[in-house]
Amino acid sequence: MAQLKEKYKKEVIPVLKEKFNYSSIMEVPKIEKVVLNVGVSEAVIDRKFVDEAIKDIEKIAGQKAVKTKAKKSINQFKVRQGQELGVKVTLRKERMWEFLYKFINVALPRIRDFKGIAVKGFDGKGNFTLGIKEHTIFPEIEFESTEKIRGLSITIVTTAKTDAECKELLAALGVPFRR
Repeated sequence: MAQLKEKYKKEVIPVLKEKFNYSSIMEVPKIEKVVLNVGVSEAVIDRKFVDEAIKDIEKIAGQKAVKTKAKKSINQFKVRQGQELGVKVTLRKERMWEFLYKFINVALPRIRDFKGIAVKGFDGKGNFTLGIKEHTIFPEIEFESTEKIRGLSITIVTTAKTDAECKELLAALGVPFRR
């Protein structure tokens, strides 16, 4: 079992239950899924950039990635409806816990001049989104073999009803928020 999942069950649930006065363990918020998303703006020029992004995201996630398509045409950006413009992966259960552990304990410390994650990524409904400027912070990606450094969006979807509950959940799991 993933170490972070054990920590959630043994340490986080009792702390959150006491702090928010939940009457049942089932009320305690939990993480439902983690979504990794990469937008590939160069895909307008050449489709091979999407394939390269897929390879990188599959290495990071350990799971097959899906191409995302443009919903409508935008003439100023030379984008046509149905054109492949990005890549996404949805992680659930064990892979989600393994990814979060790797992200918190291995990838975040590799960010240069890291001062913590900004708390402005909450959406008001108990979910959290953050952006990573370089996908090379993950140990699976070899910097020398990478043709282009890509940005990455990570969305953590929880069952929390408020941002405060979500923040406490993530902080208890070890996410280093900026003070």
